[in-house]
Amino acid sequence: MEPSEIIQALWDRMQARDWSGVGELLAADVVVEWPVSGERITGRDNYVGVNAEYPEGWSIRVLRIVAAGEEVVSEVEVPHETMGVHRVASFWTVRSGRVVAAREYWNELGSDPAPEWRAKFVERL
Repeated sequence: MEPSEIIQALWDRMQARDWSGVGELLAADVVVEWPVSGERITGRDNYVGVNAEYPEGWSIRVLRIVAAGEEVVSEVEVPHETMGVHRVASFWTVRSGRVVAAREYWNELGSDPAPEWRAKFVERL
């Protein structure tokens, strides 16, 4: 599979709660950083575990995937029944058919309200 196909498969398997399938796409020593919350996840089992144990009620909608060589960027929307809608911009590195590293920026929609002073320059999404 091409790196972009691996990332699409990763999100598809997460949506399906196919945790062993997610693990198959990750290097054993994968490192994933979440700068917004200041966390680093080291190792396949930890990355799969943190996703498998996330409170149920969510779904995944891939908005886009862009790839250049072994570097892949995905933008994904993750609505949750009780926790609101999250968006994630993920920067993946794929080598030899496995994700070896990632940096993901998870944000909750509306958690960073626009200041009033910008109102005359912007329109609301």
